[in-house]
Amino acid sequence: MSKKVLVVDDSTVDLNSLKTILADMGCFVLTASGGVEAVAKAKAEKPAIVFLDIVMPDMDGYEACRQLAADPATKHIPVVFVTSKGQKADQVWGQLQGARGYIVKPARPEQIVEQLKVAAA
Repeated sequence: MSKKVLVVDDSTVDLNSLKTILADMGCFVLTASGGVEAVAKAKAEKPAIVFLDIVMPDMDGYEACRQLAADPATKHIPVVFVTSKGQKADQVWGQLQGARGYIVKPARPEQIVEQLKVAAA
């Protein structure tokens, strides 16, 4: 499964955790630490999927997701939120912003595999 994947999180620990899970699956992992960088990297690199945190300093994940969904160059890229925000309302709001999936931290490898399968479908 050599997919190009973009992982976005302002937490180095969470970023490295996801990066390790995905690299172990044979994915080529790109990283960004904020929403502005995420949108720019998604446009430039065209990843197969974006795993996106919600709570970040420069631009939150909801806004980054809206920008990716609105741009013809990136709207086809599935976005999966990986966040500590575990309320049902957060998940519904995430879907309304255009996200295809939602994982509450800490992300388990099987959740990531599941989202990769969904993205590939």
